[in-house]
Amino acid sequence: MDYKNYFKNKKITVMGLGLLGRGVGDTAFLAKCGAKLTVTDLKTEEQLKESLYKLRKYKNIKFVLGEHRLEDFRNCDMVLKAAGVPLNSPYIKKARKNKIPVEMSSSLFMRLAGMPIIGITGTRGKSTVAYLINHILKLAGKRVLLGGNVLGVSTLSFLPKAKQYDYAVLELDSWQLQGFGDSRISPHISVFTTFMDDHLNYYKGDRKKYFADKSNIFKYQKKDDLLIVGNQAYPFIKKYGGKIKSKLVVAKESLPKGWKINLPGKHNEYNARFAVEVARSLWIPDTVIKKALTTFSPVPGRLELIREIKGIKIYNDNNSTTPDATIAGLRAFGLGKQKKIILIMGGDEKNLDMSLLIKEIPKYCSKVVLFKERGTERIKKEVFSLEKKEVQVYEEEGLDACVGRAFSVAHSGESILYSPAFSSFGKYFKNEYDRGGQFVELIKKLK
Repeated sequence: MDYKNYFKNKKITVMGLGLLGRGVGDTAFLAKCGAKLTVTDLKTEEQLKESLYKLRKYKNIKFVLGEHRLEDFRNCDMVLKAAGVPLNSPYIKKARKNKIPVEMSSSLFMRLAGMPIIGITGTRGKSTVAYLINHILKLAGKRVLLGGNVLGVSTLSFLPKAKQYDYAVLELDSWQLQGFGDSRISPHISVFTTFMDDHLNYYKGDRKKYFADKSNIFKYQKKDDLLIVGNQAYPFIKKYGGKIKSKLVVAKESLPKGWKINLPGKHNEYNARFAVEVARSLWIPDTVIKKALTTFSPVPGRLELIREIKGIKIYNDNNSTTPDATIAGLRAFGLGKQKKIILIMGGDEKNLDMSLLIKEIPKYCSKVVLFKERGTERIKKEVFSLEKKEVQVYEEEGLDACVGRAFSVAHSGESILYSPAFSSFGKYFKNEYDRGGQFVELIKKLK
């Protein structure tokens, strides 16, 4: 499809500019295509100044900031909504009432690009799997676009070069998959890694609604498409997913005998198996796949070794925003006779059950530093009770104080693991990436 003519002179309302770069990239691309844009965001001009600066040269953009207006959702040809827009948004309801198409960046890209799409979702593991697939395909000499839920990347802006590439690999969270549901499309190859409780504050505690968004990754596949699902997620697909129309592969939990991956933890072997299955389905030789597994580097913010100082290893696992993810991080170090982890955890509330994590902590940790925030407050009593099990517990306000405390009580041979188990939003951070960036900068300054 001629994407330029598709967007030229269309009145498009962009709902949600944000600070992560995806909204800016989408908006700049549409402006270059000649669309007449209204960009609306609940954040103020001051809060969005970095994003607005990048769009200053475009004269075909009108900004409505600090609010949304119903009029901008009824007097337009299309709405491009950002991920995370509330399910019951009155503005989206207004657009649909007026029969105005509501689109999202990744799903709109798939509809217009006309190229093979590999989509990856799951509560945990989707980033590692997406990046690993990308790494394998590139090592095999394929031309690959990596987009979706990737920091700073506008998937829609890939359209001008889509024909020059063999595959698009898209990491897709539940919010982005809402767009696939609206468009009634699914990727040609879909990977569903895990399904666990997350974002229950957004879904009002309704696990089925969360799964319903996730299921769009396979719901509209055709018989020649492929769904690769993990053992952990497969029971939920059987229970909630309905009839599978595509070919189905249930991935094994471990790699073939003798294969290794350059990532710690049994959960990463589980993740790697998805990438292996995708690569094999595309006839990539096993020799190439095996080499790719051993040359792959951890995704930033996922058990990423930042630094070793005075015999203390410091890991950034910032993207672990659920208790299950933090448990996986702890287990990656393995059980030993001595508990050598100093865990920094805590953050804003997502209303997730932390009880299993609290039970696991004494198996691995000698010390815990609690980051004081709304979510942490709920479990503070239970965490401090771990002192009965010889776990020293501290509470600090601010990330710099948490890092300082952890480093001050650490000894040579121990590891500091920053694995929050909670979301990042609150008074301290703009978003998850800001939190991870601040942690890395603090570690760099340690002496």
